[in-house]
Amino acid sequence: MSDSIISVEHVFKSVTDSTGTLDILRDIDFVLNVRETAAIVGASGSGKSTLLSIIAGLDTPTRGTVRLAGQDLFAISEDERAALRAHKVGFVFQNFQLLGNLTALENVMLPLELSGQRDARKVATEMLARVGLSARLGQYPKVLSGGEQQRVALARAFVVKPAVLLADEPTGSLDFATGEKIMELMFDLNRELGTTLVLVTHDRAIAARCAHCITIEAGKVLETAADV
Repeated sequence: MSDSIISVEHVFKSVTDSTGTLDILRDIDFVLNVRETAAIVGASGSGKSTLLSIIAGLDTPTRGTVRLAGQDLFAISEDERAALRAHKVGFVFQNFQLLGNLTALENVMLPLELSGQRDARKVATEMLARVGLSARLGQYPKVLSGGEQQRVALARAFVVKPAVLLADEPTGSLDFATGEKIMELMFDLNRELGTTLVLVTHDRAIAARCAHCITIEAGKVLETAADV
């Protein structure tokens, strides 16, 4: 257990409204170790993105426990969870979530500045070079292509060298060739930095590249397979 970085223990998630109670997740249970890669797959509405949000501590389970780097996420305050995310977790969203009033460089510098890193500009410049965007540092998101925006988002996620990277459909809005390049970057950086990688994806080819494939159907883990 000493090598575990993510532990999801009997997690349930339900929501109740005037029509009754909907069970989104039912008894989700698995462990991922440091440096591992995992894909969470399943049909739309199966609970994949909800599970990713709970792993990040952005959403709360109805019951169950999630441990990130040994810390019980829901035994600490919201502020403490935010601080843990800032130091341990990177995100790559399908819709990029770049700040439109900041340049590519400023978007990548932001998490470094928030954490008080003094050489933020230098480190962000180097990470953007790593993803092939040295010539686009001063450009705003609106003039970047979808693939370029995704690479900025990837650089922003990795620049703090997170212990865990969570990615929700990271290639879902990209063409095939650009998506392939983004995935290569993600796996390259995973290997270089030792980051545990967790992807939500509909793409079985991407899932097959991960060491673990966690299939969710109707809110339950249907199977957890290792790629051998």
